Amino acid sequence: MIMHDPETDEAVLIMVEPRPWEGDPQQLMQLQEKFNAYLSFALDGEMRDSYPALAQKPLRVQLESAFMPDSQALEFLQHVHDQIGFQGIKLEVRVKEEGPGGGCGPQCGCAAGK
Repeated sequence: MIMHDPETDEAVLIMVEPRPWEGDPQQLMQLQEKFNAYLSFALDGEMRDSYPALAQKPLRVQLESAFMPDSQALEFLQHVHDQIGFQGIKLEVRVKEEGPGGGCGPQCGCAAGK
């Protein structure tokens, strides 16, 4: 997904990771492939061609995770953060972890998590 964030005036590429983080190396490889595809879309001109109004906006990649990343995933995400930062791209990770009995956890802020 791609959107414009009017509060920050950034173009935002949104990635979704619905699976729990259980130390599966394949999951990290798939996430790396997804990052590569999203960044290629943004940096190789395809985003500019498809969304010209967003072409000159600062870019943020936002990972929406259903669960808190484990230590391996956090290490990987820190590396991605550092590397894409050299390109002037931000990385934001948002966690919406399922709480006990289903629904959002307290960090969500929605009525279901209260």
